Amino acid sequence: MPSAAMKKKVLLMGKSGSGKTSMRSIIFANYIARDTRRLGATIDVEHSHVRFLGNLVLNLWDCGGQDTFMENYFTSQRDNIFRNVEVLIYVFDVESRELEKDMHYYQSCLEAILQNSPDAKIFCLVHKMDLVQEDQRDLIFKEREEDLKRLSRPLECVCFRTSIWDETLYKVISHYQCKEQRDVHRFEKISNIIKQFKLSCSKLAASFQSMEVRNSNFAAFIDIFTSNTYVMVVMSDPSIPSAATLINIRNARKHFEKLERVDGPKHSLLMR
Repeated sequence: MPSAAMKKKVLLMGKSGSGKTSMRSIIFANYIARDTRRLGATIDVEHSHVRFLGNLVLNLWDCGGQDTFMENYFTSQRDNIFRNVEVLIYVFDVESRELEKDMHYYQSCLEAILQNSPDAKIFCLVHKMDLVQEDQRDLIFKEREEDLKRLSRPLECVCFRTSIWDETLYKVISHYQCKEQRDVHRFEKISNIIKQFKLSCSKLAASFQSMEVRNSNFAAFIDIFTSNTYVMVVMSDPSIPSAATLINIRNARKHFEKLERVDGPKHSLLMR
């Protein structure tokens, strides 16, 4: 088990029904959007651990958003919930009819974060944007973003508009990319392909090692990377020889193996 020092605590908060658990399940639990309909409401706090490398673990706290739970978070559970937080992700339902209450709870979260984890990074998701008329989305998001940034002071927040039904959720994941992608649906497509591939392997109880897919437009490689992860490399230039890509994967593997503590022979396919 990785050391506690490498665990990063992430709080996922927002009112009940805002879409927190659906979002978490798509990003971290390999759900596809239509399967989230069977998810129930989160009761109190659900804990999950998501491993990215051998000794880098996200300790994800999905906090139920019913009024009773929210009040408890700010009173009797305040220190436990808000201590040692690395990231706060607060989810707002864009169609909420209780916006004033939503903002009140958000401000209460900020006060607790400022007291217990002042260095935490804060992200606000204006969620379910697919329910807003397309010609109104930019305006509504800009208004919400301005309000949230103002309410967050002296802390800083980064805002995103999101939906589980389009590519916006994946833009959050790829926020720190340097290169703009021509296909805005790229990450959504790749994620869904990998999820379906994992399900197929699981159903067949297949032992997977590596694969290469190549056509006139791209070349894609999936290979064992470290003792706990696989890597997927997509080359936009298919003329690059396979051997060159595999050499780069092999050289990168040596570096990442130094970061990862060997934790047994079991491999997991992590495509984030």
